[in-house]
Amino acid sequence: MERTYIKDLKDYVGKEVIVKGWVDVRRDQGKMVFLDLRDMSGKVQAVVLPNHVEALEVAQRVRPEWVVCVSAQINKRPERNIKEGVLNGDIELEVLSVEVLNEAQTPPMDVTSDGHEIGEETRLKYRYLDLRRPRLQHNMRLRHDATLYARNFLSKNGFIEIETPLLTKSTPEGSRDYVVPSRIEQGKFYALPQSPQQYKQLLMVAGMEKYFQIARCMRDEDTRGDRQPEFTQLDMEISFATKEEIMELNEKLLIELVQTLTPEKRIQTIPFPRITYKEAMEKYGNDKPDMREDKNDPNLLAFCWVIDFPFFEKDKNGGWTFTHNPFSAPMPEHMAWLMNKEKIGEILATQYDVALNGFEIGGGSIRNHQPEALIKVLEIMGHTEEGIRENFGHMLDAFSYGAPPHGGIAWGLDRFLSVLTNEPNIREVIAFPKTGEGRDLMMEAPSEISAEQLQELGIATNRKM
Repeated sequence: MERTYIKDLKDYVGKEVIVKGWVDVRRDQGKMVFLDLRDMSGKVQAVVLPNHVEALEVAQRVRPEWVVCVSAQINKRPERNIKEGVLNGDIELEVLSVEVLNEAQTPPMDVTSDGHEIGEETRLKYRYLDLRRPRLQHNMRLRHDATLYARNFLSKNGFIEIETPLLTKSTPEGSRDYVVPSRIEQGKFYALPQSPQQYKQLLMVAGMEKYFQIARCMRDEDTRGDRQPEFTQLDMEISFATKEEIMELNEKLLIELVQTLTPEKRIQTIPFPRITYKEAMEKYGNDKPDMREDKNDPNLLAFCWVIDFPFFEKDKNGGWTFTHNPFSAPMPEHMAWLMNKEKIGEILATQYDVALNGFEIGGGSIRNHQPEALIKVLEIMGHTEEGIRENFGHMLDAFSYGAPPHGGIAWGLDRFLSVLTNEPNIREVIAFPKTGEGRDLMMEAPSEISAEQLQELGIATNRKM
């Protein structure tokens, strides 16, 4: 007999089934034992009656979180015992036999609660147990549904999904790179990508025209708020597209995704309001305004676009740096200022960010597709001709071979999902997150490597004793 998933039991009333899963709750009434069983699809109540002697003996021995295989008859519950609005609230399993597939130690924490009352260090150390709780099961499934919806939407709109390398070149893009030593070319290093920014632009040069990717991004940043060393973007790039076209496409995707997957949510304003960076700073004091009319409504989503960002800002040393990334194009009417390196502080970028309930969940721009314009950006930032060629020569060369005008956007998928699920931080929507300090408590990483590995890589370390 094949296994039946718990969500499908309602279709087999009066029949015998096999259920495999975990013991969620066990209640020993002496003459009978009640077991709440769960699998990936849901929960069901089972009862072991005295007439099934062998099954009762096993059931009296099992404990919560044991993995079992149960043979049972599906019965309708008496009217007085029906639980309305609950999965399988109108049926009950009469257990015929119980096979223990694996015993379990007493878990170091309750995995049936929402988990907010448990210290995060314990939860992250035993994350494989933490993920059993219904709240996180829901979050992981919603994450799957959201990425699948985005994939299907973009595919229907002519996009193709292309994976880009995780081992790449270290270039100055803002944050610190995580670096990986080369064993073959000792003294040289790969970098893990902060984003697929350069690769996706090179795909436009390659004529792919519409690209997207569920992309892993790594940034070696200092501990700061709700950040993770690695995170996920929904990344896309389009050739021959205007800012309006990219914004409209993404707005349509966001609206449809929310309305389809979380119908309990209400989007405050459609189409999304648009506000300039200057207006946002003057009215809200930040560039990711929370425009909700009622901030106590957990199902209210207030999207907005923030546009007209300054291209450059002063860094701590008094020089110029970019506000988003060096590959953005200026507003067409400001291109002459860029090329002449004048009115630098007044140049606006073709940057567009989408904010949601006070969080930036996405950002993009039209790019500089002509090498001369990119060179001017890098010169304004203080890069020498030699440094530009060393760090960005591959991009300049590519742009010299007929690069189409292009632009794109990247969503912070973790942030978007945490807002959508009303979670307090992105760690609640990531399967195996790290602490705020970047530590993986479950795998005990980062960790030291052996002297043999260091020697093989040609690396010596200065360990603090």
